[in-house]
Formats: sequence, C-alpha cells, structure tokens
Amino acid sequence: MAYPRKPIFAPRGAVATSHPLAAAAGLAVLRRGGNAVDAALAAATTLTVVQPPSNDIGGDLFAIVWDGERLHGLNAAGRSPAALTRELVDVVTGRRATGPVDALGGAQARGPAMPARGWLPVTVPGAPAGWRDLHDRFGSLPFADLFADAIGYAEHGHPVSAGVAVAWSRAVAGHAGLTGEEYAEFGRVFAPGGRAPRAGEWWRNPDAAGTLRRIAATGAEDFYSGGIAAALDAHAARTGGFLTGVDLARHTSTWVDPVRVRYRDHDVWELPPPGQGLAALLALQVLDGTDLAALTLEERLHRQVEAVKLGFADAHAHVADPERAPVPVEALLHPAYAAARRALVTDRAGDPAAGDPERGGTVYLCTADNGGMMVSLIQSTYLAFGSHVVLPGHGFALQNRGLGFRLDPAHPNAVGPAKRPFHTIIPGFLTRDDAVVGPFGVMGGHMQPQGHVQLLSATLDAGLDPQAALDAPRWYWHTGRTLLVEPELVATAEGREAIAGLRARGHEVTVAAEPSLFGYGQAIWRRPEGGYAVGSESRVDGGAAGY
Repeated sequence: MAYPRKPIFAPRGAVATSHPLAAAAGLAVLRRGGNAVDAALAAATTLTVVQPPSNDIGGDLFAIVWDGERLHGLNAAGRSPAALTRELVDVVTGRRATGPVDALGGAQARGPAMPARGWLPVTVPGAPAGWRDLHDRFGSLPFADLFADAIGYAEHGHPVSAGVAVAWSRAVAGHAGLTGEEYAEFGRVFAPGGRAPRAGEWWRNPDAAGTLRRIAATGAEDFYSGGIAAALDAHAARTGGFLTGVDLARHTSTWVDPVRVRYRDHDVWELPPPGQGLAALLALQVLDGTDLAALTLEERLHRQVEAVKLGFADAHAHVADPERAPVPVEALLHPAYAAARRALVTDRAGDPAAGDPERGGTVYLCTADNGGMMVSLIQSTYLAFGSHVVLPGHGFALQNRGLGFRLDPAHPNAVGPAKRPFHTIIPGFLTRDDAVVGPFGVMGGHMQPQGHVQLLSATLDAGLDPQAALDAPRWYWHTGRTLLVEPELVATAEGREAIAGLRARGHEVTVAAEPSLFGYGQAIWRRPEGGYAVGSESRVDGGAAGY
C-alpha cells in the first residue's frame, strides 16, 4: 500500500464502520448529545440501506457494550421456524445432498450442508429486536430519532459506493439461476433494470423506508406481532416457506456475559456460543504460550495458522445453541486444555481434529462517546443478500442463517426447530487490568476469528496502532492445508522467503488478490491520556469519524 491510511485521533467520541455514510450518521448522533449506543444504532440502521448485500432488516445482530464499568453482551440472533426438522429438509431437497458453499470453512466445508438460498435456511430475523433491546437498556435519545438517516437514504436515495457495487454485482449475477415465486421480489428491489447499481449510481428503496418507519414508531413490535409479521407469515405460506407469525411473536433476544482469555497481559472478550468467538479465544490461548515477536515471519505465520486450525476444530465440533445443547465453554478455555492443544503444534502443517475437553457477507461497527461508553456491534444476513427471499412491498431480504446448521443428527448443532444455529458474526472487546481498551471486529464469515487473531497480534505483539494493524497483510485458512495470503505478503524478500518456508512445511499457499476473502475490520482504542485512536478498513469503503 503506497499511501497507507493513518489512524484518526478524536478527543470526545468516535465511530468506525464499513461505510462512510453510516459513520457520518453515528457521528451526527454523538454531536446531538446521543451516547455510543445511540450512535451505533444510527449507524447500524443506516448500513441496512447503504450496504444491503452484507446486512439488512431481515438479519441478525450481536453486540458487546462497555457501560463505563463492565461489559454486557447481547445475542440478538433469531431461531429456526418451529416447522424446521431434518425430515423436512429431506422432503424439500428430495434427499439430494447439497455441497457446502465456499463461505463454509474448516470441518463445515466437508460433507453435505444445508441449502444456501430459499426458505429452508431462513431463521427469524433478530436485528430489529436487537436494536430495540439495546436502546431500552442503554439508549438516551428517542428510538425513532435514530432512524432518520437510514430512512432518508432509503426514501430519497444515495450514490452506491465502489466497494458495495462490486459485492452487489457479484450477488446479482449469482441470483440469475434462482427460480420460484419466493425469489420474484428480489429483482424489483435489488436489481432494477435487471442489473446491480454501479458505483456512484443513485439507488432508492422506498419500501425499506416504510418498513424502517414502522419499526421506529412501534419499537419493532410491528415486525414481530403486527403488520410486517402478518405479511411475512402470508408470503411464506403463499410461496412454500416455513416461517410463521407464531415464530416471529415468540422471538426474544438474550443478554449474556461475554467470555475471555488472557493474551499478552490483556483480556480478550468474545460472546459465548452459538457464535464462533470461541475459535478466536482458543487460538489466542494456544499462541499466548509463544513469544511471537521473537520469531521469524515464517515461524510466526506458521504458529498463527496452526493455532487457528485448532480453534476452529473445537468450535466446529462443540459450538451450538446453549439453550438446546450443552457447550463446554469453561473446559475449552481452561489453561490445561490450552496447554494440551498447544503441544499438538509441530513444525509441519497440520489438519487437526477436535479435542475432548474435560466436561463440567456482514457489517461490523464500533462507537465510543465522551462519557466512556463503547459499543462493538455486528449484524448480517450471512451470504450476500441472505436467502434472496425478499418480502414484497417491504424492501428487505431475509437472512440464510440456517445454513449454519449441521445435517448430522448426532451433532450438537444439528438442524432442528426453534433453535439458533452456529453463528459466524462475532463482536470483540479488549481490556487490560479491568480498564477498557476498546471494541474491535473483523467481518467475513469463516475469516472472522482469524481476523481477530491477526488484528490482536499486530496490536499486542507488533505494537501497531489500530489503523496500521488493520492495514497489515492478512492470511486466510480455509480447510485442510489450504492457505490464502494477500499479495502484500509476497511484496518483500522477507515475505517471499516466509511463503516459501510455509510451502516447505506442507502449507498449500495461494496468493489471492480478492480483498473480500480477508475480511473487513474496525477498531477504537481508548488512549491513556484521553480520547480515542480509530482505525477503519482500507480494503473496502470503510469510514471512521470523530469529534
């Protein structure tokens, strides 16, 4: 990168998101006297309009909030319809095995998978309730006021950003093979004229503006028990769907306690299952026993990749909906278990299996305010435009989070009714000695725990500021010994020597130029002398703002 970004330093408050218009919406709320949660909600609702391939009203949400004294976690993921069973999947698919999509990595990339599009992977959207629940507990400005920018961009339009246009065009091309009445509305809303909007081209979604107004005016009640819920029920019944008004009315978010591990004298926090944050924590525990700063680049990359493989092996074997299956979180995070897993790392590329511990497409944003409150928030419809099922007259796509279920009936994450699937979206938080450092996150499906590990290592091992840590070249482990690296990693003699060394160790390394493979991140660190240092993703249309 010839002219890398520099971090933003802000004395009173900051917002970092994957889109500049969303960052501006959050900053405007801060300047009006809103707090970090208000700003996060303004940015989150705006992102559903300005970055619809990655997230929408019909998606899910997770968040971690620092209230000035402690952390609070919100799991605003929806559950599967009560009608969804393995037997139903077999009937709908005719027992034809569906291969895993490229977005699934690790153990999930092996064997049959849930269909990625249509009604089967649709779960109850949790984002609208998540917005309301965050506001009910922490918000300060009126809930409806936080939707102003989102509604304005939906009603009056906005120029599509360059990075969003690329993802949008790719998703519309993939939609071409989908037939059926459930997909009919997609083209009218998201591909007017038969194509995706180009970079700089204005796009409006007045139907979404109407939906957002009703959510804002009713505190999301219309979405779960009013007119929007009735419309979803009717559309599903008419087009072969399984989501019902009863499923929507039964939806609730869950407040949870974040879980942590120690890394380099800091505490790294993630949300507990059903999210994959455990994969990042498990990998960091393995790495904490190694002085990465003292290693060569080749050795450092090898150790990081192998630690991530171990983290994913356990996460894919054990993570499930804790309301429906026991997840051994404490045992997995026990130092003795970490030491045993660390001992499995050798000088060769491995393909580890899960251990047996002793039992007892997405947007990320973060905000901080003048009072010390900070928010780490992530929301998504999963793959681009989720299920590609769009509710007629309402302007939003439904997520396909059911893709995260496993078809093996013996797996704790087996597909079934009224349960939350394995989730890829994970907000992160960093503290030290009970003092807050700040929120961070890297979106990108299977890349997310890997991105967390690399961002934190760049910060705590290499001492980089948040922007430089985000800009550092990344790698992506997919499955087996397959390893993708960014071109910047081979741009220097040291990097080329390191990649050659990794190949000699058995890693199957490919240089990949597609930036979306390596995730998009944001971070805000509180500075010891006051104020904030802010970094935002340079691989896409990331935007950071402060005041």
